[in-house]
Amino acid sequence: MNLAVDYVAAHGIADLSLRGLGAAIGVSHRMLIHYFGSKEHLLVEIVRTSEQRQRDLLSRLRLDPGLSPADAARLLWQQLTDPRLAGQERLFFEIYGHALRGRPEAAPLLEGLVNDWLEPLVAAEVAAGADPAVARNRARLGLATVRGLLLDLLATGDRAGVNAAMEDFLQLYYGSK
Repeated sequence: MNLAVDYVAAHGIADLSLRGLGAAIGVSHRMLIHYFGSKEHLLVEIVRTSEQRQRDLLSRLRLDPGLSPADAARLLWQQLTDPRLAGQERLFFEIYGHALRGRPEAAPLLEGLVNDWLEPLVAAEVAAGADPAVARNRARLGLATVRGLLLDLLATGDRAGVNAAMEDFLQLYYGSK
């Protein structure tokens, strides 16, 4: 799965075929169909794997004793907005939209799409002394802001504007630079 995620991140999905993907990652397209059932199900799993990678990165950053929470958030933001991941981010929003429209092959993506991010964010806030209810609200606000700014970046290409907005958000969220 990691090879498929890397391939899609590098090449996008505009011309993606199972034959082409299989050839690029060294498996037959029939094996991809066997394991995932369809191209659409494969794309959902690519998004899930990508999201897990991002949560893993956040966990590693938060465990670094030399990084403040704000600095960890900045480093994650830099990773999420790396131009090489634009295809992967587009895929995320595309599949998310399909899931919200009730397309059966994409609907499983909704399971955990928010809560899988909220739980570690809430735990970090609570560990820092926040009330659990306040921590959940703050975590949801942070997640929504990041996703909104990622969508803005993809739609406008205004990297400087989006980065400035994220910096303002981080200052509001964490109280200082």
